Amino acid sequence: MLEKLPPRERELIDLLYERGPLTVAEFCDLLPDRLSGSAVRAMLKRLEDKGLVRRKESDRGFLFSPTLANSHVRHSALGHVVQTFFSGSAVSAASALLGMAKRMSESELNELEALIARARKSQENGK
Repeated sequence: MLEKLPPRERELIDLLYERGPLTVAEFCDLLPDRLSGSAVRAMLKRLEDKGLVRRKESDRGFLFSPTLANSHVRHSALGHVVQTFFSGSAVSAASALLGMAKRMSESELNELEALIARARKSQENGK
């Protein structure tokens, strides 16, 4: 869903997930290249019309926030990457990620082992 957004709109959404609710003025300050407040408002309106952003009044003006939970967006984006670049294979994707890690700490390895154990247990309970 978000992967189909134009780059500028995606940049606004990314800022919301990174920083939390923002005003138009805060967007203008945070964007790497300066945009006018009216340009930012127009993009936020399009995102609101798409159902991706909501606004609410505050003492600082309208605060904009994403409508989708960050965990949902991460899951969707990761699924898109796995489907696109790894032919839907989670094992291939995990192998590529593990290959990127120069050296994993003991706690990271333990965490991965625990995740695998939970996945196995979930599979067994689902049978």
